[in-house]
Amino acid sequence: MGIISSLFARNGVDVESLITNGAVIIDVRSPQEFASGHIAGSRNIPLDMIGSKATDLLAEGRTVVTCCRSGARSGMAQILLKSKGIEVYNGGAWDTLNQKINK
Repeated sequence: MGIISSLFARNGVDVESLITNGAVIIDVRSPQEFASGHIAGSRNIPLDMIGSKATDLLAEGRTVVTCCRSGARSGMAQILLKSKGIEVYNGGAWDTLNQKINK
């Protein structure tokens, strides 16, 4: 699987169920993007800061679902957090994910 396709792969995981069962949504867009709209209850940790917050996320012991504008940055965050031992899934674009979980 190429890097681009791996960034967007969902691996058949039902992210809506993960969220229903307590996963935390991490929006990796900039604070300005986040302020313009986001999923209720999500946390904003910009991609350039995600590495420094990985230890805190690991300590929480919760599954993480990342999102961003298109799914590219959240895919990069997924790869980084997974390398730190966090169970993490790429939720893709925040607005699409928001529609899925708020049907």
